[in-house]
Amino acid sequence: MNELLEQIAACVEFGKINKPSSYPPNMKGQDGADELAKQALEEGVTPGDILKFGLMVGMEKVGLKFRENKVFVPQVLMSAKAMSGAMEHLKPFFTSGEAERKGIFVIGTVEGDLHDIGKNLVAMMVEGNGYEVIDLGVDVKAEKFIETAEMYPGCVIGISALLTTTMSNMKSIVAKIKVHNPDFKVCIGGAPVTQDFSDKIGADSYKADPQGVVEFLNSIAC
Repeated sequence: MNELLEQIAACVEFGKINKPSSYPPNMKGQDGADELAKQALEEGVTPGDILKFGLMVGMEKVGLKFRENKVFVPQVLMSAKAMSGAMEHLKPFFTSGEAERKGIFVIGTVEGDLHDIGKNLVAMMVEGNGYEVIDLGVDVKAEKFIETAEMYPGCVIGISALLTTTMSNMKSIVAKIKVHNPDFKVCIGGAPVTQDFSDKIGADSYKADPQGVVEFLNSIAC
């Protein structure tokens, strides 16, 4: 069992989606995360263990490499695709309640900003680390964040911005969220965002990379 979970983790780490996939070259012709997750379930490994000791291990390694500039966006996207391929086999168990997620993360790009690459990377990394992700897309208003957070009690709200011109919208959105419910946790990020800015607008957390967001969520979930 341990060897199978290690293989799943490796497939996620290096972006091996399934057997037909030719990437990475050194794993060509081998089973990928898709086939191995299915095999693990057939052999009696629980969905929770596949997630915790397979997918999450692989995604954490990718996240740390990305933080250290040892891999770049294309590699992270391939890892996310491998993770998604395996998750297709696990989702029915989470949907039915047979297996549990660690928490819920609501994420969107701030109102006025249509960029989504950074948001998508965070969403994929968070999902691969055991959380249910509610992706609201781009150009998201405060009201949408609040409405969605009300639907998922205990969730954490993630707000992304790529442009300095939309940071002011981030400030007003965080203020509206906190006025509505001071207990809502808000994590912000994006290229122009800094810890100083986060402190000034009253966000609960600022993280410079996807792995940092995962670490923040884990600190709350524990």
